[in-house]
Amino acid sequence: MLEDTTGVRLLALKEIFLRDTDEDHQLSIKELVEKLQIEIPGCTANDKKVKEYIEILKDTGFDIIDNVEKFGKKYYSHQDRLFEKYQLRLLIDPILSARFITEEEKKKIVSNVKKLTSSHIAKSLPDPIVYQQSINQNYQLIKLHIDIIHDAIFESKLIKFQYGDFNIDKEFQLRKGGEYYQIKPLALIWESDFYYLIGEDTKYSEEDNPRNYRLDRMRNVEITENKFVKNRKDISSYVQQSFHMFGGQDEVITLQFHLNRVALNGVIDKFGVDADIRKGEDNTFILKAKAKHSEGLKGWILGWGRHVKVLSPPSLVEDMKQELEKMMRAYEE
Repeated sequence: MLEDTTGVRLLALKEIFLRDTDEDHQLSIKELVEKLQIEIPGCTANDKKVKEYIEILKDTGFDIIDNVEKFGKKYYSHQDRLFEKYQLRLLIDPILSARFITEEEKKKIVSNVKKLTSSHIAKSLPDPIVYQQSINQNYQLIKLHIDIIHDAIFESKLIKFQYGDFNIDKEFQLRKGGEYYQIKPLALIWESDFYYLIGEDTKYSEEDNPRNYRLDRMRNVEITENKFVKNRKDISSYVQQSFHMFGGQDEVITLQFHLNRVALNGVIDKFGVDADIRKGEDNTFILKAKAKHSEGLKGWILGWGRHVKVLSPPSLVEDMKQELEKMMRAYEE
């Protein structure tokens, strides 16, 4: 049981303001006294004492709004929040839509985020039960990997780990016979429902780096004692030039799209409003961009079907022809 002391009363009153008041909810002195007595059983605080406590809280910098309504009755509320309601949605929505986070963890995280606002606003925020999208059974590993890799990035230390994939029997198998990768960790990003490490493999040259590694496919991640010198790489450009986080050779590509709203906005979504786009002939538009020649790029292009044609480079044109021929043969068999 909480002691009925001034310090305890002040803390309890502050919690009541944080939890039970906001821009649309306020409390009278009488209601504050009643809540304080529920919060601290046996509390003997009265109207006069609660008014004194409100002034003390104000003096400490805790914002309390006085509002005089009809017949001179005064109400009090705390409205200065660390996050606006829309900002809390920005925090919660990605968490709920992340497929690699388990349902149980989503509930814990969202519950904690809701504590950053009043109970009234918290009720209006999304409920984890509505979202049933978790597919990853290795979330405990991912949590551990995030912490380790963040520490390694901060300390500029190499990490080592094993890497693998699932086979047809859904068994996880390590690549390269379980050989450890030695990586300079540069950044962690969340892309296409997965967490990725962007790093430089010490076995490869500058031209063949950086590379991507999915956290859920890593095993036995360790920070080594080997430090490295950070060089300023434009990670954002690297991510933009990648498709579905596939690595590959940087090339300037030229694509011709049918000029329609879906294709045009899809290209802008990927390359941004500053993309090199110009109007072509016969109701088309031409995109010129730097991208990584990879399976991810080919998959993205194929996703547009007949609405796109690769103009250059010749190597990509040939790759797309071969890919289409393979697709045709698959349906002829």
